[in-house]
Amino acid sequence: MFTRRELLAATTTAVLLPVPAAVGATKDRADAAHRLRSLEQGAARLGVCFLDTETGENSGNRLDERFAMCSTFKLAMVAACLRESDHGRIDLSEVLPYTESDLLPWAPVTREHLDQGGLPIAALAQAAQEMSDGVAANLLVKRLGGPAAVTAKFRDMGDTKTRLDRYEPDLGLVLSADMRDTTTPMAMAQLVRRIATGDLLTPESRDRLVGWMVNTQTGAHRLRAGVPTGWRIGNKTGTGRTEGTTNKVNDLALVYPPGRSPVVIAAYFDSGEYTAQTERRHEAVLAEVGKIAADWALA
Repeated sequence: MFTRRELLAATTTAVLLPVPAAVGATKDRADAAHRLRSLEQGAARLGVCFLDTETGENSGNRLDERFAMCSTFKLAMVAACLRESDHGRIDLSEVLPYTESDLLPWAPVTREHLDQGGLPIAALAQAAQEMSDGVAANLLVKRLGGPAAVTAKFRDMGDTKTRLDRYEPDLGLVLSADMRDTTTPMAMAQLVRRIATGDLLTPESRDRLVGWMVNTQTGAHRLRAGVPTGWRIGNKTGTGRTEGTTNKVNDLALVYPPGRSPVVIAAYFDSGEYTAQTERRHEAVLAEVGKIAADWALA
């Protein structure tokens, strides 16, 4: 692929150069879908969407199939909270109370501040995004009116597919034919594009949420592990590990290739098996997705 400087310098052959460059880029981007399909082994299903935020071009695997969101819903839900604030319908300084009875196994921020009896909506939103705090997410969903109300807000944000039906931790129990608490890679990637680069949020709220994504503390072995060192990246993970269903390892990312507009990656991996812990080999699939995404972005 030629750089802009190389193209400008090669003015004498400008008529010939664009054709092979364009063909090569098309081939490289088409090859991404084949590489993604090759990551599916046995009963595993991998849903991925790469979305160029500038052109709208996309590629992936199982783009329109439904997958369990797990905690990836928190990114869109937090965006809905910020949007409500932008429109003056909620105050981010409002304190939402909770007690020990509200705690879940994964509640790193809310557990630490239990003695305060509550936290402001802004702090809960940051905890839900950066640390995937389940209690923070439940409190925010309740403040927005419950799962059905959150789904309605997704519709207001232009997403006709994504649906939230339950609270943490129940939303992670999604069987193969279950529509509850699911999305499609294409729908979620498009929603993330509108949230992070569109006008759904005010510039201040958009910058705040993207900052939280960049500061997110989960997912070091997933998409982040495959993206080249030095690229700016923000993400939101989701993990399903409930006996009676299959392990899910998910990740959403906003990736900034050097000198280009950001690319959205929506990756949903249903391992096809249950194990008692999150397996590094499952996370390695998403690390490989990150590598493929980087190649796609530069093609």
